[in-house]
Amino acid sequence: VQLQASGGGLVEPGGSLRLSCAVSGIVFRNNDMAWYRQAPGNERELVASMSSAGLRRYVDSVKGRFTISRDNTKNTVYLHMNSLKPEDTAVYYCRARLNPKVPGYWGQGTLVTVSS
Repeated sequence: VQLQASGGGLVEPGGSLRLSCAVSGIVFRNNDMAWYRQAPGNERELVASMSSAGLRRYVDSVKGRFTISRDNTKNTVYLHMNSLKPEDTAVYYCRARLNPKVPGYWGQGTLVTVSS
């Protein structure tokens, strides 16, 4: 199983980025997908999730700014990030999970730095 995250980088406050996570080795369409992030000195937190049925959820701090989407034909999940703030700086990780009873699989992380 492989989850390959990409799309991170340095962006100015107010800017946008799109993260991608390409998945292989599992039946992508059956898995719930999520993006987490971990800032230095902080615990990893759930940012956004999208179930296999298409239900989306977001942490309050990104509502209205971030959008999670998935393309089951490309086995890829995306995180569209707009109006980025310095506090969004973190390593972003994608996770695939068949159901809440299993730990699932993690990608390697991609660094997002929001700074002027």
